[in-house]
Amino acid sequence: MKTAIVLSTHATKFSGVAFKSDLKANVAKIAALGYDGVELAIRDPALIDADAMLSVLGEHGLGVPAIGTGQAWGEEGLSYTDPDVDVREAAISRTCAHIPFAARTGAVIIIGLLRGIVKPGVDHGQAMEWLVDALRRCSAAAEPHGVRLVLEPINRYETTLINDVAQCLDLIADVGAPNFGVLPDTFHMNIEEPSIAESLRRAGPRIYHVHLADSNRWYPGAGHIDFAEVVRTLDEVGYTGTLSVEAMPMPDADTCAIKAMETLKPLLS
Repeated sequence: MKTAIVLSTHATKFSGVAFKSDLKANVAKIAALGYDGVELAIRDPALIDADAMLSVLGEHGLGVPAIGTGQAWGEEGLSYTDPDVDVREAAISRTCAHIPFAARTGAVIIIGLLRGIVKPGVDHGQAMEWLVDALRRCSAAAEPHGVRLVLEPINRYETTLINDVAQCLDLIADVGAPNFGVLPDTFHMNIEEPSIAESLRRAGPRIYHVHLADSNRWYPGAGHIDFAEVVRTLDEVGYTGTLSVEAMPMPDADTCAIKAMETLKPLLS
């Protein structure tokens, strides 16, 4: 398994990102700490210079295992389940716009809160129909390019659409696309899963990416989650992808990245 940490390509309101903007300085810092890659949080791929970004990453030997899309929800309000059809179509188009860069880097495209919430006046069943339709369309667009999508189960306090691994596996079955999988996040799992290890075993081969944060959403090692068990279980189910630190920059970004690596390095050696 490899390691990564989230880096936003632009300033963002989302608190669960350790590093924001200042690409060159932060990429150099992340590489020096021993990470294998950066998970790039990109609001709109039209706003980045992909060639320049890949050049900087290449200089430091860092890969891009994943692309985060949540800023399209947080900054623009785009989602697959908005009652406004134009908003839903814009969310689908934005997802598909990430496919070329994902194909170049081998990154998975993460669907977090871009899935949306059940808004007032919308039936939960209707929201799920919109969600399944959007994921089918995005997965179909990504498949010819060898790109995979992952949906991150998010705790009940942030959305009522897909809170745990079991619900996500049911959704995967409904979508019916081999390039669509699950992204377990240990922070959300600590809230929603009776057993993190058992849920990881249940997801098994459909785990295409993993987010790590501790029970308090700080860096791994700052709370009470047993990350030795998490890593051991992922190894047991044959996961060979990336463990990506998506934690609040507490007490600050540098400390978050350093302490996370101090926790993970001995577990992966």
